[in-house]
Amino acid sequence: MESYDTLSEAIDALKAQGYTEDFNLKKNCIECENGKHSLKHNEFKIDKSFRFDVNEDPSDQSVLYAISSWTSNVKGVLVSGYGMFTDELTNEMLEKLK
Repeated sequence: MESYDTLSEAIDALKAQGYTEDFNLKKNCIECENGKHSLKHNEFKIDKSFRFDVNEDPSDQSVLYAISSWTSNVKGVLVSGYGMFTDELTNEMLEKLK
């Protein structure tokens, strides 16, 4: 099982494994390349996820997702803070990122 001490170390390792896109979280999708690829919850899978707790402050906690899509043939990463997506996402996206 992969394990990383820092978020940047994990991102670098995933990029070396082909996860080259940087995804941004939207209300009902994830997107990269300034919207060139927009993926709904049923168009991607989360291959791996890693949680990072820098300290006990919730604002310093994050999750890194390694994501791939068979519909757009892209692989990339999504970084999100704990609890950042409460009311802003659709139920399908919330369920996918649990």
